[in-house]
Amino acid sequence: MNDVLRERLKSVPNRPGCYLMRDRRGVIIYVGKAKNLRRRVLSYFRPGANHAPKVRSMVNTVADLEFMTVKNEAEALLTEASLIKKYKPHFNILMRDDKRYLALRANPDDPFPAFRTCRIVRDDGALYFGPFPSSPVVRAAKDFVEKRWGLRGCTALAPDGETHRHCHADVVRYCTAPCEGRISMADYRARFDEACAFLRGERPQVITELVEEMKVAAAKQDFTKAARLRDTVGALKEMTKSHFVRRRPEETRADARRGLEELAAALKMSTPPRVIECADISNLFGTHSVASLVVAVEGLPDRRFYRHFKIETVEGADDPRSMAEVVRRRYGPDSTLVAKSPRADLFICDGGITQLRAARAAFAEIGVTDIPVVGLAERMEIIVTDDERGEIVLPRDSQGLFVATRLRDEAHRFAITYHRSLRERTIRESALDEVPGIGPAKKMALLKKFHSVYGIAKASEEEIAAVAGVGPAIAAAVLRAVRRTAGEQRR
Repeated sequence: MNDVLRERLKSVPNRPGCYLMRDRRGVIIYVGKAKNLRRRVLSYFRPGANHAPKVRSMVNTVADLEFMTVKNEAEALLTEASLIKKYKPHFNILMRDDKRYLALRANPDDPFPAFRTCRIVRDDGALYFGPFPSSPVVRAAKDFVEKRWGLRGCTALAPDGETHRHCHADVVRYCTAPCEGRISMADYRARFDEACAFLRGERPQVITELVEEMKVAAAKQDFTKAARLRDTVGALKEMTKSHFVRRRPEETRADARRGLEELAAALKMSTPPRVIECADISNLFGTHSVASLVVAVEGLPDRRFYRHFKIETVEGADDPRSMAEVVRRRYGPDSTLVAKSPRADLFICDGGITQLRAARAAFAEIGVTDIPVVGLAERMEIIVTDDERGEIVLPRDSQGLFVATRLRDEAHRFAITYHRSLRERTIRESALDEVPGIGPAKKMALLKKFHSVYGIAKASEEEIAAVAGVGPAIAAAVLRAVRRTAGEQRR
């Protein structure tokens, strides 16, 4: 394994996503997906791994690695399929079929546009939603938007009276029957545009209404209706949540520039933000509270300016106060970072309104009033402000949203990595410090021999006793202490 690959493996996140393996020439030889990228990727390079011949050959060929994080497994699946079809990697032989996932298509140039399912997304001027790995989700979404907005489901190019003679959709499916002249072209177009906005994830209130309707049905003990609404809500959430542009391995500068312009327009900024900072807080039940601050310059992450913070002034799990501490330590009068990092044109808090208000209060406290601050709520990917702009919902395929969420994901990954290292260090040190007779020298000798507390827990008493200076009596106590600690962590 070369040094480049070894460094890449250190930064693989515990997130859903895709990974691309390259050979010495830089050619992509394999594309894979995973619910947990770190676990999957490291499994290839685990010492003593018993791989099949094909996998062993691939691992021996890998010289570099790229990865990209996504929101969920469905998006990882689609991204993987897209990349395989594009690059045709040598080791993805088993996936070189012509399987395509279902999408919704509508031609906006039709007099009365209708949604159709399709399996090929073309650059033909039509509107496409998807593709999605679950066909029932796509069909449920099509059925819902047709009924909700009275859209036609017939296949006629220009529906007329003859079309209606063979159709009862206006009776059983709430169709507005444009074939009978019951709705004007303009009114039908308005309904179609609303349906498209919903499929783009721009009408979350529609799902909220369905959830309330489901609760009412359950309260009336109409469990059949409640169950049907529950299934519909689940499908629609998946459809609107998963709508995305299939991403390339890296974001281009043109995409990033367009994203910054979209962000500036959405936030009513006079110019696109050249430098964006994003802060994230991480803790485990109030312990080892840490923060990360990551930076994008011209819309692309710039790791030179990433920073970790160990929260010092806050006890327990208090994300808003921790966020305020990050602001003070980044921009306060005693901060050394002011001179080391470029000043932000936009500051993003990972979280909702409480984190946002805490950050704004901290900026006001230290006299910084010219840096715009927003929050980014992860559950619905909504940009949060506390002024007249309110909550800002960008389209799911917006480059502006991609710039913001990519930076937020980086902040999350960076915070989690730091938090994990502190937690593991504490676990390792405390487990051995409990044992009478184990001082710094013996502790270092054990860790050097077995690498971690888990490595010691897997060793035998004899192996531990063989480490210089330990002996049988202390070895038994060490084993009891580390196995107890390892067992608690696994629970």
